[in-house]
Amino acid sequence: MKHLLYILILFLVLSSCSEYQKALKSEDIAVKFQMGDSLYSQGKYEKANKLFAQIVPSYRGKPQAEKLMYLYSNTFYKMRDYHTSAYQFERFVASYPTSEKVEETAFLSAKSYYMLSPEYSKDQTETKNAIEKLQNFLNMYPESEYAAEANKLFKELDFKLEKKAYEIAKQYALIAPGYTRDFNAAIKSFDNFIFEFPGSVLREDALFYKFDAAYQQAMNSVESKKEFRLKEAKEYYTLFKKAYSDSKYIQDADKMALSLEEELKNYSNKS
Repeated sequence: MKHLLYILILFLVLSSCSEYQKALKSEDIAVKFQMGDSLYSQGKYEKANKLFAQIVPSYRGKPQAEKLMYLYSNTFYKMRDYHTSAYQFERFVASYPTSEKVEETAFLSAKSYYMLSPEYSKDQTETKNAIEKLQNFLNMYPESEYAAEANKLFKELDFKLEKKAYEIAKQYALIAPGYTRDFNAAIKSFDNFIFEFPGSVLREDALFYKFDAAYQQAMNSVESKKEFRLKEAKEYYTLFKKAYSDSKYIQDADKMALSLEEELKNYSNKS
């Protein structure tokens, strides 16, 4: 019985492959469309894509062109070819602005750009582009059924930019041993980060590490600049504690502030 079942399955598979090959070689575009539609429904997107690619030019201006272009664009998305799906969905939106699928394809185009965004440690050009596309979609369809997901994706990308800026600033202060730490660059970078992302969840971390950079710079400063830098670091501590009195860093910050006070006593005695 199992042997017969195996033979039947093999026959169906071979038959299916044979029908697909016939459709690929056929001169009848309707046959290709029908087979492509069937394969798409079965989740066989690569095969469907090959058939659709053969007939797209022939269907331009025909009533079935809208459905064909929708399915064709989706095959690229399902195949994770997001560069092409973004482009094809944009073409669909431009070509069929009154289609019932236009809102969905506009979203999928923006989401394709989102899928191209790399991890935060890499160049973020694609991320910025995706943010712009998602914002455009939300501006055009603020009440869309896809708006909630678009907002979620937008926030993820925005946080990626925050994380990138934060890590760059932090690297200046916490660079690997054996290299010169650029505390001025760290302080400036944290200032830029706080200005650019005032509501960031990383603001607490940024303010602490800005104070930490100023503290280390002051404690290791040349004598001619030490008093000024000690006072400046103390000001950063005051700002940090005022904003985050119950911070996870507060114990370390308080100890550092006491060290600053001890160092400043040397200058008060001199005066």
